[in-house]
Amino acid sequence: MSEDPLSVGFLGYRFMGKAHANALARLPMFFPDAPEIERDVLVGTDEDALEEATDQLGFARYATDWEEVVDEVDVFYNLGPNFLHVEPTVAALKAGTHVLCEKPLAPTTEGAEKVAQAARESDAVAGCAFNYRFVPAIRYARNLIQSGQLGEIHQVRGRYMQDWLVDPEAPWSWRNDEELAGSGALGDLGAHTVDLANFLVGEQTGPMDRVSGHLQTFVEERPVEGSDETKPVTVDDAYSAQVEFENGAMGTFEASRFATGHKNDHTIAVHGSKGSVKFSLERLNELEVHREGSRGYETVLVTDPDDPYVDHWWPPGHVIGWEHTFVHENFEFLSSVASGTDFHPSVQDALGVQRILDAIERSDESSEWVDV
Repeated sequence: MSEDPLSVGFLGYRFMGKAHANALARLPMFFPDAPEIERDVLVGTDEDALEEATDQLGFARYATDWEEVVDEVDVFYNLGPNFLHVEPTVAALKAGTHVLCEKPLAPTTEGAEKVAQAARESDAVAGCAFNYRFVPAIRYARNLIQSGQLGEIHQVRGRYMQDWLVDPEAPWSWRNDEELAGSGALGDLGAHTVDLANFLVGEQTGPMDRVSGHLQTFVEERPVEGSDETKPVTVDDAYSAQVEFENGAMGTFEASRFATGHKNDHTIAVHGSKGSVKFSLERLNELEVHREGSRGYETVLVTDPDDPYVDHWWPPGHVIGWEHTFVHENFEFLSSVASGTDFHPSVQDALGVQRILDAIERSDESSEWVDV
């Protein structure tokens, strides 16, 4: 590994900027074998807010133009909104800068293809930030599946429920615009579910071959905050999909921003010939496991020192939280950067997710099953 600190630049300083900056701050204390980094430059457009965020998140300086800094840092984090994912990421990769881009990789498959092509042509490490892969209980579930304890995989069921748009007076944002976001609940939430399904069972089932999808928009326009105007909603508020895997296994996926009473309810279940597992993000330290010969599910508290990542944290039973997934993710990504090894989820992994999302949209438009 390199002896010099890796200089890091962030594009974006709000939700995901805070999540990743917090992770970088935690790494030296809890993952002392992580590569040393220096938070160099924070990029944004609102200079007053940017100056405050630079101090709050621990960066040395700020810039208002990402083009000026992508070749000045060792590692570039693209944490901006979806419509900013493609161009800065491609530019950074062409400059030989390592990149971690937030999900979804792009608003469209065409954009994701451009990023993937740039990654193939670059020597830099390029990853996409699907942080739920780094939940200890998810890693525990994957180990059970890969060891054959669930037998042949027959079904995968995933859902992601939120309710922050139930109120029709909730203000319009870029997430409600197809040009800026690409899609709604499908890309914002469904991308996580598709990636987790691939991560958990892809080696057993093979890829997703065909899909049948349905998208629905419940509120057609929303008020613009601070004005008397409204803007149209051009993305989905909810989606559902059926999926057929290469080996014949089936998947059922759904997500909604209109699921009243659900704040951030991401669940995934895998059913095999010998057993099953069920996971809920709202109880992220637990995994429900049904083993061959048992009468029902047992709750496994995934907090033992030999559980994935847990030896870095607290004594058994002392749970971790959502923010810790970013610590694990950043540890793996920066370790890959320092050692020059592949990181997963890679940009190519994220392109595969984007193709599934695109197929679900095409299926909704045609009202037919669509090959991926």
